Amino acid sequence: MSGHSHWSSIKHKKGAADAKRGKVWSKVARMIIMAAKKGGGDPTGNLSLRYAIDKAKSVSMPKDTIEKAIKKATGEGGTVNFEEMVYEGYGPKGVAIMVDVLTDNRARTVSEIKKIFERHGGALGATGCVGWMFHKKGLITVKTEAVKEDDLMELALGAGAEDMRDIGGLYEITCSPAAFEGLKKALEAKSIPMEVAEVSMIPSNEIPVNDAETARKIIGLMDEFEDCEDVQNAYANFNTPEDIIAKASA
Repeated sequence: MSGHSHWSSIKHKKGAADAKRGKVWSKVARMIIMAAKKGGGDPTGNLSLRYAIDKAKSVSMPKDTIEKAIKKATGEGGTVNFEEMVYEGYGPKGVAIMVDVLTDNRARTVSEIKKIFERHGGALGATGCVGWMFHKKGLITVKTEAVKEDDLMELALGAGAEDMRDIGGLYEITCSPAAFEGLKKALEAKSIPMEVAEVSMIPSNEIPVNDAETARKIIGLMDEFEDCEDVQNAYANFNTPEDIIAKASA
């Protein structure tokens, strides 16, 4: 399977999470609530909750905030209900986009998602229109300066990685979702710093975007999805050279 998650790398470099920490905490709290509702409040026996807590820690969410979210899910801190939705559509140049949502108001959310697509020259599509282009994978990126390529590849493949590539300043490692925790722990054991460590939707094919104006529109679209409180994650299958990204972000 080819493809990688170019947007995940761009998003990290742009520092969007740090700039919008309050909103990021709100999103992660929803993730914790959903995981705890489905599998219980004990992370030792609930892999989804453990992953959500790890994500909360990675964005410096306070321990008491994490605990409050778990209590909300288990009924100790009041009841809260969110619905999981996936919206699919197209951005400029036919770029395929998937949007994962946790919402307490489906009508409000679908209206907002539709408007975001349209504001940036895209369109909301029917369920299944692009989902077949993406596959769930563990995704880890490591700065190329942090470790020798051969050493990282040997460690990653030994820990269950399926693929590793240099995407310009970063090594991108992909694996099956089942192998993600073991791979992450193997890198942690060797004190290898990870830039991105998440279970993501990886596109099986990519659309090259080589002009700054189109790249600006697509990145603006993805940024607005990331800024929407109901959106947990947004995925796209575009691939843009670093110099074009720099021009688009200027």
